[in-house]
Parts: sequence; C-alpha cells; structure tokens
Amino acid sequence: MALLNVLIIISEVYWMLLLPFAFLILALVFLALDKVLYFIIFSTPLSIFYLHPDLHVGFTLPTEPLLFGIMLLFFAKLIYKGNFDLKIVKHPISLVLIASLFWMLVTTITSEMPLVSFKNFLARLWFITVFFYFMSQLFKDPKRVYLFFWLYLIPLSAVVIYTIAVHAQWGFTKDASVWVMFPFFKEHTSYGAVLAMYIPIAIAFTFFIKWNLNKKFLAGTILTILLLGVILSYTRAAWVSLVAAGLAGLMIWMRLRREIFYLMVIAFFGVLFYFRGDIQKKFEKNDTTSSDNLTEHVESISNISTDASNMERINRWKSAFRMFEQRPVFGYGPGTYMFVYAPFQKPYEKTIISTNAGDMGNAHSEYIGPLAEQGVLGLLLVLLLVFYTVLTGIKTYHKLSDPNERVLILASLMGIMTYWTHGFLNNFLDMDKASLPVWGFTALIVYFDQYRKK
Repeated sequence: MALLNVLIIISEVYWMLLLPFAFLILALVFLALDKVLYFIIFSTPLSIFYLHPDLHVGFTLPTEPLLFGIMLLFFAKLIYKGNFDLKIVKHPISLVLIASLFWMLVTTITSEMPLVSFKNFLARLWFITVFFYFMSQLFKDPKRVYLFFWLYLIPLSAVVIYTIAVHAQWGFTKDASVWVMFPFFKEHTSYGAVLAMYIPIAIAFTFFIKWNLNKKFLAGTILTILLLGVILSYTRAAWVSLVAAGLAGLMIWMRLRREIFYLMVIAFFGVLFYFRGDIQKKFEKNDTTSSDNLTEHVESISNISTDASNMERINRWKSAFRMFEQRPVFGYGPGTYMFVYAPFQKPYEKTIISTNAGDMGNAHSEYIGPLAEQGVLGLLLVLLLVFYTVLTGIKTYHKLSDPNERVLILASLMGIMTYWTHGFLNNFLDMDKASLPVWGFTALIVYFDQYRKK
C-alpha cells in the first residue's frame, strides 16, 4: 500500500489517493446508508465547489458525488423491490414534486441547450430524491429529527465564524461582505439565505424546545453566531425574509382564522394596487444606495433608480418576461437563462454590472426564472408547491399533540417561508447548501402530516 501511494505521488495522479475513502463510503452506502446521510448533512455547509478543467463540469465536493450514488441506489431498489412509502409518495406535495420533475424533463428535451438542461434536471433529481424522499424515512426515529438539525447547525456555525474572522480583516465593509464566505459559499446572497432558514430553528432550540440547560446554551450560542452572520452578510433579501417569516409564524401561533388571513392578503394587495403610482414614485425618489451603514443599507432596499443591484434585478426580470413571451409553453430549458438572456436586454435598462457573457448568474427569482426556462406550467408548479407546503405546515402544526413537535414544525415552516420569500429576489435550489434545508424541512412537514398528527 505504501508503494502504491509513492507511485501515485510520483505520477502526480493525486485524486487516486482518495480511492480508499471512496471504497469506504461505497461500502457504507450499502451497509449503513443512514450514516452516509448523516455525513452528507454534516458536510454540506462545508462543501466546496470544484470545476474540472478538462471536462468543464462543476460539482460540489464531497456531497454531490455521494448524492448521485445514493440516487442510483434508490432507483435500483425501487426497480428491484418495487415499493416505497406510499403515504409519502401520494401526498400532494410529493405529487407536485413528481410533476415538476416530469415537466423539467419535458422542457429539457425541448431545450435551447439540452446538455445544460439535462445537467440541471439531474441535479434537481438527486436533491429531491435524497433530501426529500430518503430524508422522509430518516424521520421515523424522533431522535433523528433533532440530529438532522444539529448536524447542519454546528458546521454552519463554524462557517460563520470563519467568515466573520476573514471579514474582520477587511474592516467589516460591505464590499468585502460579498466574498469573505468563499470557498464555502460563492457569495453573500446564498450565504444569507441559508442563515435565514436556520435562524427560526436556532430560536426554537434556544427558547421553546424542552431539554437540558447544556443544549439550550449550545443552541443560544449558535443563534447568536447566526444572527451576527446574517447582519454582517449585508444581504437585504435575507433580512426581509426573516421579518416576513416572523410575522407569518406569529399569525399561525395566534391561530388567526383563515377568513381573516385571506382578507388581510386581499387588503394588502388591494392597497398596493390602488396606491401603485404613489409607491412607484416613492421608490424612484429613493436614492439611498447600499453602503457600510446598516441604516442606509436597509433604506436602499426600495431604491430602484440608482442602486445597481436592484436595477440589475429588474433588468433580469424584464429579460425573463421577454423570453417568456417568445416561448410561453416550454420556455428555453432548465438552467439556460444565464446563457440566452443577453439578447433580451434593452440598452436603456442595462446597468454598470450588466453583462452579455452569461457569467453573472441567473434570473434572480425562484418564480420568474422557471417562467422563462419552463414556461407557464413551470411557474404554476412552483406556486402549487409553495401553496401546499404552507397549507400542510399550518394544518400539521395545529393537529400535533406533542409540544416539541409543534415547535419543530412551526420553526421548519418559518425556515421554508424565509426561502420562498427570498425566492422573489434570488434562486439557489441548484445549490446543495440551500436544497438540503428546503427539501429536508418540506420532508419533515410531510412526514409529520402523514404519521404524527392526531
């Protein structure tokens, strides 16, 4: 073995040094799959994106190769044994997910760039297979539910500490906040979105779950770290999403009647529509740009006249709507927006950060992006998923008898709400770090709805 290692080093084929670990993990996949899932949960916040220079294929290490392997095992077992938990499969949320995967496959076939779309479809498939379907079976043991959260919270806190330490070297400036979380996160918006999803969980663990003082102290420490991290991330969308999720959680906890809630929503959008002209003028007059001053940074959220980040989002959204007008049924294909949107930009709408190279991200919306890439049905399926997730979460919360489980479901639902609120301004479901909590929290809600409620 030592001689083999020497030969590998001399040949400079360093990746072969990982083969023993690969064989060990392969054995665990067949012998102790739950342990592999624990490893994936723990390593996801610490995972690093790798781009192969020759194949021009990027993937996240060590999680995505493992997810791909588990997905293959899942389908092999499904074909061989022909059974899975039908109560999970037949749930409305599961049916919407299956329909969305099917439509992604259809729009991959009709895609402008089939190879790009197939990679996008494959990534979504392994995320949902492992993080939703496999995770739903993990929750059959109540102790594993808590372990699922702890295994992500602890390494995520370590990432935040690392980020703050690097950020401190640059004086906690807004410009530095964009990249200081690298290599664990590409930039600050995805970082802020993930922190926002886990803050409701940390609050629940600190104040509302009934357990010993040591665990409460650990949870309180993690909560402090996450709050500091999300503030210093300068991610305005994450701050807005936390406020929205907090208000929604408060209304659910107060058992606000459905009729009153619907009236509030209708009244809210009615006011927005009636005063739309005044609101637009107010936004256009706001010239406060994002800066190191937190007060000014908050005020810049509504600046659509001079803030480059806000203006660029509007540019991307308008381009996406023009793409939809060209292909309203099938769209341009999953994952293709960033490669094809450039001709749809108008010169007078472009900003100082606009590009035609397809290297500056996607449509910046979990709703408008699918509209451009998968047509009107792509958007409808996303809206159905959000609707059924929130509806199921609220019903399950009110029907659970165990107080700890009620807290977990409400915290998980609030975590998901932060993401789908954030989704108006960004989209990160192609990342393992965001996909795990989104699909994992959703799986927890579905499992409790089917097996734990009264």
